[in-house]
Amino acid sequence: MTPRDGVDVYCLCAAWCRLCEAYAAVFARVGAELAAAHPGLRWRWVDVEDEAEQLDELDIDTFPTLLVLAPEGLRFAGAIAPQEDTLRRVLRACLQDGRGAIPRPVAQGWTADAAVAALRLRACD
Repeated sequence: MTPRDGVDVYCLCAAWCRLCEAYAAVFARVGAELAAAHPGLRWRWVDVEDEAEQLDELDIDTFPTLLVLAPEGLRFAGAIAPQEDTLRRVLRACLQDGRGAIPRPVAQGWTADAAVAALRLRACD
């Protein structure tokens, strides 16, 4: 697998989750806002049940869960408060200068390699 240019932002949710349903609009709004300043930024909404086979190694138990992947690896992975300002703040920290990795609350049992392998299997829309 070869690294791609740009940064991929994945929101891991579930179709049955009412919180995720409401958060979809927030995710899209912040994505559109940041896309102008960061043209290499790609967004993907991932239903964990639709992608269960690829995400098998990741034990996701809190929604929404955000992953930010850059060519050099994982910059953030963890549950995130479903608030627009929180999402914006986390993403701005991750996108600062390529070294903007922030401490990541990686869920129990997760590894950066597993997250990258699972999510890079499919191209972002």
